[in-house]
Amino acid sequence: MVAKINIGNSLYGALSYNQEKVDEGAGKILASHLVHVPVGGKFNVPALMEDFLRWMPSPEHLPTAKPVIHISINPHPEDKLSDEQLSNIGREYMEKLGYGGQPYVVFKHSDIEREHIHIVSLRVDSGGKLIKDSFERKRCTEISRQLEQQYNLHLVDGKKQGEGWQFSPIDISKGNLKRQIAAVIKPAASMYHFQTMGEYRALLSIYNTGVDEVKGELHGKPYRGLVYSALDESGNKAGTPLKSSLFGKSVGYDALEKHFEKSKEQIKQHGFREKTRIAVGDALRNSRNESGFRAALQEKGIDLVLRKNEEGRIYGATFIDHNERCVLNGSRLGKEFSANVLNERFEGEQTGSIDTDTQEIVTDTRQPAQADNHPSHSAIDGVVDGLGSLFSIFSSGPDTDDIRPLKKKSKKKKRRYGRQM
Repeated sequence: MVAKINIGNSLYGALSYNQEKVDEGAGKILASHLVHVPVGGKFNVPALMEDFLRWMPSPEHLPTAKPVIHISINPHPEDKLSDEQLSNIGREYMEKLGYGGQPYVVFKHSDIEREHIHIVSLRVDSGGKLIKDSFERKRCTEISRQLEQQYNLHLVDGKKQGEGWQFSPIDISKGNLKRQIAAVIKPAASMYHFQTMGEYRALLSIYNTGVDEVKGELHGKPYRGLVYSALDESGNKAGTPLKSSLFGKSVGYDALEKHFEKSKEQIKQHGFREKTRIAVGDALRNSRNESGFRAALQEKGIDLVLRKNEEGRIYGATFIDHNERCVLNGSRLGKEFSANVLNERFEGEQTGSIDTDTQEIVTDTRQPAQADNHPSHSAIDGVVDGLGSLFSIFSSGPDTDDIRPLKKKSKKKKRRYGRQM
């Protein structure tokens, strides 16, 4: 069982995220403490916020700028727990972490194959005192181990911790691509640390998911947004790309920009870069070729995404550490892990390559799902209108596709490497 703690200043945002799951039929309320939840779990964010705020001091008396805590607790995929067990785990977790006397709500999410719970609470008690948070990360791990033993659950520790966080790549044959895309992008954006759109794109690529930026000017006003696509095993788009507003604000352009800054702080604060750097360095020292390097990395819970041109030259490298839930470009990780160095080391190998829908247009080998590469005004309007909406679900008519120019010549498809489940 793996737990992740997020702290922030938006109680509305944390509650809205969970209400969205409930409204979609992919979530439900399991338990609450000191806040009133109507019978049947039906609620609205303003009413629940009002109940929470009764227990929070006025803003001028808050001891922190981030009084909200949002915890996700993920059992191993093979652990099948009843609602009662999940509810009890949520309550016991809060008690052991020191939040037993705080108002909180426990939600169950079933939007991905592994059912898990989310808990929203306050980090400040009614007297204006901050709940003790020293060694919180370490204490979370200890609590998880205790509850795993208590409930006879699979142990998720060490190298296996990365596996506990995994979610399934898109499988085109299963259909319902919108739901499958949501099951990838929402936990990816919530659980992983990344600092650029390129790193986010690399993370999604190993789950057969693509993302494109939409920027331009419409009626004299600038617009920007994102569209997500399902990818087949060759990296080609399948089905119609879907604008980010279909999935909520948390995976939209503005939210991701904020996530970049937050990730930068957390990576530095928790030393994620150094930990990943040590693991990657050890794998590289003990590898003679690219395929051996990949295998050594995967043993450590790390995926490697390489970007290559037509001649097979590596011009981009990204490391995805599932243990630390951190995505780092090779050059950010260290000069010795940059694309140029890796290319020199593995030059001449015929091991295939991965192209992850790169930011460099000239090297993109993917073909759009639609023949029209120029978005219509109605499609652009949909993107613009959707950026500010958290709950709106629009009908998927003609939507924005890949806005890059058509290639002058066809290019050979390239094999993709990454986590394929």
